[in-house]
Amino acid sequence: MKKIEIMGCGYIGLPTAITFTLAGFEVCGFDVKQAVVDQLSSGKIHIVEPGLQDALTQALATGRLHFTTKPEPADVFIIAVQTPYKETPDHKRVSDMRFVESAAREVGSVAKPGDLCVLESTSPPYSTRLVESIVAEVSGMDKLQFMTAHCPERIIPGRMLLELRENDRIIGSNRPEAAEYAKSIYEKVVTKGTIRLTDDLTAEMCKLTENTFRDINIAYANELSKVCDRLGIDVFNLIELANCHPRVNVHTPGVGVGGHCIAVDPWFIHEKFEDITPLIYEARTVNDGKPAWVAERIGRDVKPGEKVAVLGMSFKANIDDTRESPSVLFANILKEKGYEVIACEPFIQGDVAGYKNHTLEEAIAACDYAVITLMHTPFVENKTLIATKPYYDCVGLMRK
Repeated sequence: MKKIEIMGCGYIGLPTAITFTLAGFEVCGFDVKQAVVDQLSSGKIHIVEPGLQDALTQALATGRLHFTTKPEPADVFIIAVQTPYKETPDHKRVSDMRFVESAAREVGSVAKPGDLCVLESTSPPYSTRLVESIVAEVSGMDKLQFMTAHCPERIIPGRMLLELRENDRIIGSNRPEAAEYAKSIYEKVVTKGTIRLTDDLTAEMCKLTENTFRDINIAYANELSKVCDRLGIDVFNLIELANCHPRVNVHTPGVGVGGHCIAVDPWFIHEKFEDITPLIYEARTVNDGKPAWVAERIGRDVKPGEKVAVLGMSFKANIDDTRESPSVLFANILKEKGYEVIACEPFIQGDVAGYKNHTLEEAIAACDYAVITLMHTPFVENKTLIATKPYYDCVGLMRK
C-alpha cells in the first residue's frame, strides 16, 4: 500500500486527504498549524463543505488517516498549500511562493529515492521545476533520483468531494515516467473523469488559462452592468436574451470577483508576460474596481450616515470563505464613505472580516438600505423579507 502525504490541510488538502484515504491509501495530513492538526485529529473539520464532516469520520474510522505537524517519510507527497499574490514596491501583483517553497523544503527533509512529489497548488509557470530544485537541494538527491509532477486542483467549494472523483485531471511533468506514475496514483480516486497527461508547463498554464478565461468573461459582464445602468435596462435580462444565441455564453455580473482562484490566477500569467497580456491586466482592473463602482452607484439611493446591510460577505454563494472577497472590500469602502455597515453572512459564525455578523432578519430590521452581493440560498428563500427595504441587487437574486 502506497503512503501519501498531503502537505497542507486546508480547503484543498483536507478533502484530498480524505478522498485518497477512502480510495484505500494510507494517508498522512501535514499542516504547520497545531490547532488544525488537533481539531482534525479529534474528528472535527475546520472548514465548511457539504459532506466533509461525515467523510472525515469515515476516513478516520479506516485507521489509514492521521494528521501531524512533522513531515513523515512517504511514497507520494502532494503539495496543496495556498499561493496568494503579493504587491511589489512598484505596486505590481506577483505570486507569493513562500508556502510552496516551505512545503517543498519539508518534503526534501524526508524524501528518498523513487518518491514522487506532486504540486497541486495553482502556480505560475516553472513552479514545478522550482519544487524539484528545492527538494533536490534539501534532500541531497540528484533530480533524477525522485520524480515531480504538476496536477492542478480543479474543484469548487460546495462540490469538492464530488469533483475530486468526477472531474478530469491534468497531470504534467518534464519526465513522462513521472506523469505516468502520478496517473497510476490519481486514477484510484478519479472514478469518472479522464486523466490527461502533458508536460509540466502546459499543466501549470492549463489551470491559469481556465480561471483567466472566467475572469475576462466576468469583467465583460461587469462592464455590461455599468452600461445597462446608464441605459436604465436590466443587465440580467439582457444577458439572458444574449445567451439564447447558441455560441454566446456571457457570465453573470456581481459586486466583483473574489476567492483564491479567479481573482488571483490571472496575475500569475501577467507577472511572467507583462508586456504581452494587456487584456488580462484590464480584466483584473475592471473586476477589482467593481466594489467601488457599486458603492458609488448606491449613493444615488442612500446617503453616508445611513445604515446599509451588506447581504453576503464570503467570496461566493453558500460558502464560509472570505479570501479576496469583493463583498468585504465593498463593505470597507462603504465604511470609509461614512455609511454604517451591517454585515450579514449566514455561513459564518461570529464576527466576519472585522464586522459584527447579523442574521438576515436582524440586518433587514436595522438597515435603511440593503445591497445583495451573493446568491446565498437563505437570501433566495427570503426575498419577500429583503424586499421590505430599498435594495440594490448585484447578482440578480430578486429575479429568481
